[in-house]
Amino acid sequence: MNLHEYQAKLLLADYGVPIPEGRVAGSPDEAAAAAEALGGKLWVVKAQVHAGGRGKAGGVKLAHDVAEVRAAAAALLGRRLTTKQTGPAGLPVDRVYVECGSQIERELYLSLTLNRERGRIGVIASQAGGMEIEEVAERTPERILTVNANPATGLQPFQCKQLAFGLGLAGKQVEQFQALALALYRLYLECDASLIEINPLIVTAAGTLVALDAKIDIEANALFRQKNLAALRDIGQEDPMERRASEHDLNYVSLDGDIACMVNGAGLAMATMDLIKLHGGRPANFLDVGGGATSERVTAAFELILSNAQVRAILVNIFGGIVRCDLIADGIINAVKNVGVGVPVVVRLEGTNAAAARERLAASALAIIPASDLTDAAQKVVAEARRATAAAAA
Repeated sequence: MNLHEYQAKLLLADYGVPIPEGRVAGSPDEAAAAAEALGGKLWVVKAQVHAGGRGKAGGVKLAHDVAEVRAAAAALLGRRLTTKQTGPAGLPVDRVYVECGSQIERELYLSLTLNRERGRIGVIASQAGGMEIEEVAERTPERILTVNANPATGLQPFQCKQLAFGLGLAGKQVEQFQALALALYRLYLECDASLIEINPLIVTAAGTLVALDAKIDIEANALFRQKNLAALRDIGQEDPMERRASEHDLNYVSLDGDIACMVNGAGLAMATMDLIKLHGGRPANFLDVGGGATSERVTAAFELILSNAQVRAILVNIFGGIVRCDLIADGIINAVKNVGVGVPVVVRLEGTNAAAARERLAASALAIIPASDLTDAAQKVVAEARRATAAAAA
């Protein structure tokens, strides 16, 4: 679960991380009032969306008086901001964050995330703050500094100093960096974060370190014990179909293809999408109905994938281990009858009660196309999608 910048900064402040003063606003008048309350002669008005690259997309504006703050907020609120991370549809801007301007001497980068190869929390830093860190890592990897915290001992002071020296910090700045890094490490653990990113972490003209921007992601599977953070969820920033899927305990991710997939198990779902692509098709989604799929959940899955107008064919690929294939067959039959499936459906069922499931599908007299194996299923669904696309264009 992503947090907005203003939410992330409030969390940082709770852990003693220095941030500029700022206030969130939902209207131009509130933004102007926020600027007046903050005082000063320079403010930054930032669109609050769950995406990076806001500055390049026009989502961050400087204002030199209260009138400019109001105008900047009016220009941002109510629009959809499109960045490299949002896709062409963009994300709605319902709030802006009005922040006091900062005197920037240097821009650094700092983040904490899980290093899956090492099984440890990696602390990543770079002198190339304010830039897209992926490009820095690709073009100048020597500018990326990394230490990995041992879970038994945690992030150590010597590791913080190692990073600080690598960033070119000196004197009291080293102590500031150490305190800041240790605070972020504690936040990461206590809040079940999956990512904390400060970009940029600035050195001000006065020589102090300040988190000028902040991105925090909370592990969704840990929200049951992070009720205060779960309450910060902004469903308006989420894909509507992915949000609907979560209401039925379905794991769904929207893609840009035209072949819908319904599979049980994340690994099998990935393999299914790979085979569709291998045979010239384009998956419309990742959809894992889970090992405990029921007839009702299958029906909900059909309703979900059919709400995508781009879908030209559906591939159901179920391996019955925990789940019984005959129950899935019942769900498919009910869904095709009740939901009103108007596109070809290719079904491959293997595992527990698979033979009985295939008999039920055949006896249903519905236009369901059986597949003998996964390759056969992929080839058939790609062919059906092409036929449907050609028919729609005729």
